Amino acid sequence: MGRGGRVDLRQLKAFERKLAKLARGDFEKFCEAAAKELAARMLREVKNNTNVITGYLRNNWTIDANIRKVGGVFEIDVYNPTGYSSYYEYGHRTRNHKGWVKGRFTMTIAADKIEGQAPAILERKLFNMLKETFNGD
Repeated sequence: MGRGGRVDLRQLKAFERKLAKLARGDFEKFCEAAAKELAARMLREVKNNTNVITGYLRNNWTIDANIRKVGGVFEIDVYNPTGYSSYYEYGHRTRNHKGWVKGRFTMTIAADKIEGQAPAILERKLFNMLKETFNGD
C-alpha cells in the first residue's frame, strides 16, 4: 500500500482460498504420497541388499497397500511374509544348536538409510507441492 493509496484485497483473498484448499485435503494427499514414496525407496533398498540364492526371499519383499493415519503419523508396512525372513534378518542358531548364523539386518540397514534421507526427500516434495499450490491456479 502506498501513501494515500488503495488496498487491493483480491490477491489476499486468492491467497486465503489457496491456504484453505491446502488445509482441506491437499496436505493429507501430500502425506500419503510421501509415505508411499518413502516405502517404495525402502523396498528398493531392502531388495537390493538381500542376497540372492534362489531369489525367493528377495522377490517376496512387499509394501502393504493400506496407509494408516495414527494420530498425526502416517504408517505403511514394508515386510516379507517368507517364513525364514526373520532368521535372515536377525540371525539364528545352527541346526545342531552349537553355532550361530549372523543376521544380515537388511531391513534395519534400509530403514536407517531411508530415515537419514527422509528429511531431504520430504523437504523437496513439500517445496514442490507449495510451489504448485501458490503458483498454479
